[in-house]
Amino acid sequence: MGKKKVVYRHSTNLWVTSWDKILFLFILAVFILLSPAQNVYTTATLAKPSLFRLPFPIPSPAPYPVNVTGFYPGSEITASAIVIVDVDSSVVMFERNANLLLSPASTTKIMTALVALDTYDLGDVLTIKNLLNDGQTMKLFVGEKMTVENLLFGTLVASGNDAAYALADNYPGGVDAFVAAMNEKARNLKLTQTHFTNPMGFDDAGHKMAAADLANLARVALANPVIAKMVAIPQITISDISHTYYHPLTNINELLGKIPGVGGIKTGWTEEAGENLVTLVDRNGHKVILVVLHSDDRFAETTALIDWIFGSFRWEDVSLPGS
Repeated sequence: MGKKKVVYRHSTNLWVTSWDKILFLFILAVFILLSPAQNVYTTATLAKPSLFRLPFPIPSPAPYPVNVTGFYPGSEITASAIVIVDVDSSVVMFERNANLLLSPASTTKIMTALVALDTYDLGDVLTIKNLLNDGQTMKLFVGEKMTVENLLFGTLVASGNDAAYALADNYPGGVDAFVAAMNEKARNLKLTQTHFTNPMGFDDAGHKMAAADLANLARVALANPVIAKMVAIPQITISDISHTYYHPLTNINELLGKIPGVGGIKTGWTEEAGENLVTLVDRNGHKVILVVLHSDDRFAETTALIDWIFGSFRWEDVSLPGS
């Protein structure tokens, strides 16, 4: 009997002790759940939300070009490929065969200039080692020493094949390495429908570009102030470093100084390519790039397209209510 009392008393103590622990844990759980300092979920849910402010202002969207006439160019424009893009908003305003691979001709020299600027300083002096006299030239001489800046003028203003070749010929590794750098830059710029075989734009089965890529390349080039300045120059006279040889350069782009707002960019022509023209026009604060490839009359058709753009489009501020 004594042993039973001991066991009974021991069991009662355990029972009482267990309820004490349960009661303590219940109170503790309630305290934790109701305490805003401890319960992150309750705090996040019940507390007044705070406003997170960026350390810089969010830029407003660029005005969006909208065709208010519903009219678009048709067969009266003979160009095989066309891309028209609003620079600020990146909106493609019109396209035709934008991804068709065509010969870019001397519009190639936009990339030639970009690779040269990646490689040289404007004041670097290059020697004309090998002369290329095919097609349009600025009439360089073998042995002539020219600054990179002046060779770029010859490349972009006069579309000189000899100037473009000289920039490539002096590249570390020569012309082949320069062309490889052109293709590498095309890949880096996501120009997936572009391949170069020469820096001048000569016709070649492997030398092709799509109008969409050319429009994107033009946007990149215009962001470079050196290129943007040069492609807008109607004419200039440059010399070698000794001021012995002078080269008057005239831009082939007939729209410069003739059509208001036109600021370049590059012409191109070969028998295979036909007439090519990449144009920047800036009017009323709106910059538009036009690419016209394989046209019967690049200047007249680009002029007609410019008239259509600014007669058909209105730029709307999409940040305003109701836009």
